[in-house]
Parts: sequence; structure tokens; C-alpha cells
Amino acid sequence: MNEIRVFAPATVANVGSGFDVLGFALSDIGDMITVRKTDDLGLHIKNIEGADNLPLDCKKNVSTVAAQALLDSYNNTLDYGFEFELVKKVSAGSGMGSSASSSAAAVMAVNELLGRPYSKTELVVFAMQGESLASGTPHADNVAPSLLGGFTLIQSYDPLRIIPLHYPKDLVATVVHPHIEVKTSDSKRILRQHIPLKTAITQWANLGGLIAGLAQENYELIGHSLKDVVAEPTRSMLIPLYEQVKEMAHKNGALGCNISGSGPSMFMLSQSLDTAHKLADELRVMYSNEQLDCDVYVSKINPDGAILL
Repeated sequence: MNEIRVFAPATVANVGSGFDVLGFALSDIGDMITVRKTDDLGLHIKNIEGADNLPLDCKKNVSTVAAQALLDSYNNTLDYGFEFELVKKVSAGSGMGSSASSSAAAVMAVNELLGRPYSKTELVVFAMQGESLASGTPHADNVAPSLLGGFTLIQSYDPLRIIPLHYPKDLVATVVHPHIEVKTSDSKRILRQHIPLKTAITQWANLGGLIAGLAQENYELIGHSLKDVVAEPTRSMLIPLYEQVKEMAHKNGALGCNISGSGPSMFMLSQSLDTAHKLADELRVMYSNEQLDCDVYVSKINPDGAILL
């Protein structure tokens, strides 16, 4: 095999109360990458489609930084290099795991061309290096679900321990991406570095409730637990129509609504496609009335994560 193409899905990280430890994979929307072996040693980016401002310099692009981390761990000397072509469908700074999708796709593609020396779970640590370049910290709440699919919990970073979570299979996400960019590094910078003990206890209780609600398929508990008292109060100020969207979601049957990753995207969870599409229609009207451009997606939870095409 000398060439391969991989799709890695967009993701929703944090999921309300799971700041930096919880995420789930979306369907249909994501990044595609083609990687081929070349006679030229090293890594080379031939083309990037769908984004004008991403670097072709392999030391500055998350996909090749992640791939290089994998190769640095691989013991065998290679007499060939790798050429990359990216098709970006996840906008940078959208809060939907743009850098994670590219990083996940890259490490999976290179791993396949090497004969699959690493499992999907083992690939997460390499994809995290792409995240480190993008946001300043090697977090896994986006790359883990992008690679593995479903809901994933990062129980530990040292050592890295990822727990796939059970979830109701009829759960549907509605995601709105207002056309403004919020860099993850900037959104982390505005967060408080110290929080009161009472706030921390509330957050822990909400995260535990959310995981239990998913496991028990208890929709009422899921809805009650999609609350973030750590990042949402600050980050929501950067998102247009935030409070109006939350109120609309509540009135139209959503289980809950919160920020997707670091924003500006927002997500809503619901029990049916009908409710999810109704929410999507309302979102389009809301942002159109304010003359604000946005993209709206309706997605079942993606159980597979990154796949070969």
C-alpha cells in the first residue's frame, strides 16, 4: 500500500461539565487527508483545500506535527517519506475540533501505511502533539473521540487513560457555528486559574451526573447535568446570541445546550431527529434575523471515529 485516504470527524469537547476531559464525535462533518509514500525522505504537504491560512510548513501544521510524533516513536528506519493532501471541512477556531480532526486523520493514515504498528487508542498520544501546537496544551478531549468515536472520557493524562462511555443510541446533536473565530489558546487565557471549592463541587457533581445519565440512558439526568460553572460564564460572553440560543433550545425540547469546545460553536442534545431539525431551523432564523452568518449541523453520535475511505 502506497497511498491512503482517511476521514476523521469533527467533535464536541467538554460537553458542558467535562472541561478538557469529555467529548463526543459527530457524523458526516470532518477532515479528510490523503497520505502517500514518496521517494523524498521526511514529510511534505502538497496541498490544503478548504482553508487559506493554514501553513504548508510541516513544523507549523498540526497534521504533520502529529505524524512526526508517531514517526519519532517508530523504531524502524524508513527509506521513503510521506506526502500529505488535506481537505478541511472543519473551520479553524470553530470549537468543533478542527486541529483534532486533522491530527487524528494524519496519524491514522501514516499508521496504516506503516502496517498498523499502533492501535487507535495508542494513536491518541501522537495526535495530542498536533493539539499542543494549536492550543499550547496536549489535551485529548477532541482527538480521542475523533479517533475512537462515541463519547470518551479522559480519566487520566499521566498516564493517558481513555474510557469509552455508553450512551443512548438515539441521542442527536444540533450544532451551530456562528462565523466568528475564537482561538482555543485565547479562550483558555480568559479563564480563571482558581475557582471556589463550591464551584468545583458543583462541576464534579454535574460531570458525574452526565456520565451516569449517559450510562443509564436517563435523559432527564443528562439534561440536568449539561451545565458548566467553570468555563461557560466567561466564554459565553464571546458568543453572539448565546443566552437567546439557550432559551430557544429549552423551549423547543432540547435536553440541554452549552458551548462546543472553546466556542463559538454551541451544541444542543435531543432525543430525536425531529427535535434536532426543529432546533436547527430555529437557529437559522435567529442568526439570519440578526444578519449573522452561521453553519448549522444535525448529527447522530458517530460510533466509529476516524475511518479509511
